[in-house]
Amino acid sequence: MNVPPPLLNGQALINGCRIATGIHGAGTPLVLVHGTPAHSIIWRELVPLFVRAGFQVRLYDLLGFGASERPLHADTSVAAQAGILLALLDHWQLPRTHLFGHDIGGAIALRLAFEHAPRLHSLTLADIPSYDSWPSPTWKDMRDNHAHHALQTDSVHRSAMARQLKMAVFHKERMRDELLERYLAPLCGVVGQPSFYQHQVAHYNACYTMDFAQELPRLRLPVQLLWGVEDEWQPVAYARRLQRDIPGAAVHLYEQAGHFLMEDAPLPVAAQVIEFIQNIERN
Repeated sequence: MNVPPPLLNGQALINGCRIATGIHGAGTPLVLVHGTPAHSIIWRELVPLFVRAGFQVRLYDLLGFGASERPLHADTSVAAQAGILLALLDHWQLPRTHLFGHDIGGAIALRLAFEHAPRLHSLTLADIPSYDSWPSPTWKDMRDNHAHHALQTDSVHRSAMARQLKMAVFHKERMRDELLERYLAPLCGVVGQPSFYQHQVAHYNACYTMDFAQELPRLRLPVQLLWGVEDEWQPVAYARRLQRDIPGAAVHLYEQAGHFLMEDAPLPVAAQVIEFIQNIERN
């Protein structure tokens, strides 16, 4: 039986913190930035498709997420993560790259683009928080009471996280058993649970996206928006608003797909990203 290589096969020291990284394939550079409550697992079906299409795929777990370091004292907000991404591009010696960001990974990608657009060939943004769209009602309660939630029993916390993760997909039957456990693993336990609320939930704050209306019209690079029609956290109306504000942006909507677009529609999403980047590379 062929066992696929691990998604994360390396590490980098960025600003004194350990970041779990992965590099696969050779060719056109493509960097993947995941969101919350997720980690690199969300890319597992897309990475082999991108490699076969001739991309060198680079991905990582955000600081405070997944297999990366969970520092006791560190800023893991969207703004800080954008600085880490820039430093990681330097570490990888990538002068320019295509960038694909999902959820807050997309907000991080945009904050990077606002200040360092020459580092990017293109942007693909999937189901991202924007303007005043976040946190959604269920996450707002957890954000506002994150210290309380961090002290809940493991069983109560795991149940809440399982419920939230199932909200993220349209095909609910996908988010169960082994896959659900793989998503839950970094979010639970004596390290994972308090880290989740400290490094992720506490930073669910629209202050990092409220300036999008002013910043987005200044973008001058190819941008596409991918969105699940059944997204329960980021309504499609925000995709349309982003399209209006980003010059030349295209929107691709996916029926029967939720917030975790790469779980519900991995093949069409990968195909769209490949076509988008290949068209840019040809022109």
